[in-house]
Amino acid sequence: MTDETAPITVQEELFDTATLRTVPSDLGYRGPIACAAAGISYRQLDYWARTGLVLPTVRDANGSGTQRLYGFRDILVLKIVKRLLDTGVSLQNIRSAVDHLRERGSDDLANMTLISDGASVYECTSDDEVIDLVRGGQGVFGIAIGRVWQEVEGSLSQLPAEKPEAETGEYLDELAARRARRIG
Repeated sequence: MTDETAPITVQEELFDTATLRTVPSDLGYRGPIACAAAGISYRQLDYWARTGLVLPTVRDANGSGTQRLYGFRDILVLKIVKRLLDTGVSLQNIRSAVDHLRERGSDDLANMTLISDGASVYECTSDDEVIDLVRGGQGVFGIAIGRVWQEVEGSLSQLPAEKPEAETGEYLDELAARRARRIG
């Protein structure tokens, strides 16, 4: 008797980076949505934006009545920062890691694993690099960015995104737009 079921899927295929989609860079998510997707509080989001840790790339707030819009990559970095903080990595080391992530392209991020020993953060792009760090005998933890990518993508798929208004050069939220129509 032959079994004609689907072939067994190996572990590596569960996290195939070919399945990662690129979210359009002009789509943005407001602060509360970014917080929900990253698992952080609005207070953290605001503090990290004001201190330059993670800045919104779609649109920054520019005065009263405007809202920041965070891109997919911004939210990915927010979630990574949250995970690093939860494991006890210092904010100074996280800032260094975030600066390094900013320099990388999106394709590079999908194949990267961040490893930390609680004090420092290391980038690993191959299994051999991960094994070399673990061989040191010290306890480490890792964050597979491709997996975080999938989590953020799944969270955002159910949440509203928006494009910044580019026609007038002004970036107004809904309330500010109503006020402008009433005054004008």
